[in-house]
Amino acid sequence: MTARADAHAAGQGGSRPDPAAPDAAADTAAVARAAADRQRLEALRAEIESHNRRYYVEDAPSVSDAQYDRLMAELQALEREHPDWVTPDSPTQRVGAAPLAHFATVRHAVRMLSLGNAFDAEDIVAFDERIVSTLIGSGLLAGAAPEAGVAYVAEYKFDGLAVSLRYEGGRLVQAATRGDGARGEDITANIRTLRSVPLRLRGEAPAVLEVRGEVLMTRADFARLNEAQVARGDKPFVNPRNAAAGSLRQLDPRVTATRPLRFYAYGWGQIQDDRGADLRPRPTHSAMLDWLAGFGFAVSPGRTACRGAAGLLRFYETVGASRAELPYEIDGVVYKVDDLRAQDVLGFVARAPRFAIAHKFPAQEETTRLIGIEVQVGRTGALTPVARLQPVFVGGVTVTNATLHNEDEIRRKDVRIGDTVVVRRAGDVIPEVVGPVLSLRPADAQVFDLLAACPVCPVCGSAVERPGGEAITRCTGGLFCPAQRKQTLWHAASRKALDIDGLGDKLIEQLVDSGRVHTLADLYKLADPAGGGELVLASYPRMGAKSARNLVEAINQRRRPPLSRLLYALGIRHVGETTARDVARHFGSIEAIMDASEEELLQVPDVGPVVAASIRRFFAEAHNREVIAALRAEGVEPQADAAPAGEKPLAGKTLVLTGTLPTLSRDEATRLILAAGGKVSGSVSRKTAWVVAGEDAGSKLAKAAELGVAVIDEAGLQALLGQG
Repeated sequence: MTARADAHAAGQGGSRPDPAAPDAAADTAAVARAAADRQRLEALRAEIESHNRRYYVEDAPSVSDAQYDRLMAELQALEREHPDWVTPDSPTQRVGAAPLAHFATVRHAVRMLSLGNAFDAEDIVAFDERIVSTLIGSGLLAGAAPEAGVAYVAEYKFDGLAVSLRYEGGRLVQAATRGDGARGEDITANIRTLRSVPLRLRGEAPAVLEVRGEVLMTRADFARLNEAQVARGDKPFVNPRNAAAGSLRQLDPRVTATRPLRFYAYGWGQIQDDRGADLRPRPTHSAMLDWLAGFGFAVSPGRTACRGAAGLLRFYETVGASRAELPYEIDGVVYKVDDLRAQDVLGFVARAPRFAIAHKFPAQEETTRLIGIEVQVGRTGALTPVARLQPVFVGGVTVTNATLHNEDEIRRKDVRIGDTVVVRRAGDVIPEVVGPVLSLRPADAQVFDLLAACPVCPVCGSAVERPGGEAITRCTGGLFCPAQRKQTLWHAASRKALDIDGLGDKLIEQLVDSGRVHTLADLYKLADPAGGGELVLASYPRMGAKSARNLVEAINQRRRPPLSRLLYALGIRHVGETTARDVARHFGSIEAIMDASEEELLQVPDVGPVVAASIRRFFAEAHNREVIAALRAEGVEPQADAAPAGEKPLAGKTLVLTGTLPTLSRDEATRLILAAGGKVSGSVSRKTAWVVAGEDAGSKLAKAAELGVAVIDEAGLQALLGQG
């Protein structure tokens, strides 16, 4: 019996009516309606997410668009009626939040690694042989297994944008781009708009689960998007990869929500239980992907189990033959050792796993006409010839410019202005001119002479020079040259130099283009309260009051930098971190360095004639001395570097690093050596105490053998450091 019927029956009984009864009945009815609404809301959410999964993950839609729209409209109406029931994982929340001021930085709990590349069958055979040799040595591949071949899983190499999704308690809490592998950009608001990304995982999820994969756009979705772009009078996108990457990096998530993006999972990062212990729920890579699929993710389709190099190459040929028929673009295939224990044994090099490799498809080439050759000036003053081409569509983009590398390469390839040339592009690689089609060369084709075309810097008018034995011609303008200004300022603000947090390349570009910053000293003017720099900074795109205030504080904190950091920040050619530190400790002040002769500079350990001449030439330029004077005027006072303190195991020793170490990156190894009082040199000499060699070590090993210099591996280095 309903609450309304109960109340009517009580009135029929002839007893005195209770004045509160109607209100109580209404309350009971309201509670019942609310419970029914809540039940319907949860049912709608579950049904809509089921339809999303079937459409975007399983590619098997179960309802029409009209039916789907009616379900969504009903859910939206319920949430409008009960706004306090709206949760972040509701399907209605995929429409996009308010625009962001900028992307925050995210540190990955587990690094997002890249893959090594292979381009031919010989590379794959060598890859497999290394795997087999290592696994036999570890005892994981014994008996008949070597003859059967290593078990691999082969997958498509998507041409999209790599991202990491972090779930806590089964709910999506963060999404980030790969970035540099250690840090990426926080794109959580944009990722939430993708219907192929679960906002809440199905089943029983671990406390923490990071899922790695690719965001991409199918060819059909890309075509429909471009049709809509043209219909609105907007510029169409060039290719699906650029459209996907641009859509995911929109500061306004509502724009991302309108783009047909999809996510495919191919790996994982951190996985932990509720006690914080690391988990690995399945023993193989393929089983782990099946496990992820159980949570509602689309996983890499076309996965195939392969044995040995022959199996990998058969997969490559099969996929290559059907590549054009796939619904999305791929630029190769990926091979991974399937057994996770074997992956552990194989380990990693600096930025890539040893147990996996990307087998790239051949670069795409087209022919077009070379209209002219222009010269660009880089951060270090390098003059680079750039080919201006008749537009040609290569590798998914329209190419109008291509690199010619340097004058020697132009002569070696015999490329002339007016030639029909072959242009190559592979993936994200900058297009290059492969060579001319000699049979189509016109009679008036012109030979290019760089020094004749550019007797002085085309940007600042400074003299240009080509030092003996070098392939590059350079502008001598240094900090004075506007073409070098943006890159020079970015270098000066970078982590290894002045380390000005928050001053990235985009902001530097805006500051230079607006005329606000011309020199390094102008950066410090931004932090002058009298100049209103904080308000100026806050007016730039992606900057707000808080970001501007933080940047001003960061600049002020760098008014007394170590002398070595300032010296490195100046961008003097051939002067790296180690050389800057040696020179700073030897001379003690910027004035002493500026006035030092080449003979005096040669007294610094490991400073040779080339470095000494480069430093002397830099400070012989009046405009470079003016930069130092301007910095002083802004209150910048470099501090003498502290001498190495205490007993250090590598004090006074010079080491050379070559090849790729198993666990340490080149930067990490260098920091450890410097912290132990040692020095790191780029070349082997009789002064070298040890050469630290890793995988794929080069000619420095031969030089070490010639000079009788001891060669050690990473374990030997750790022993010297007292760590092993």
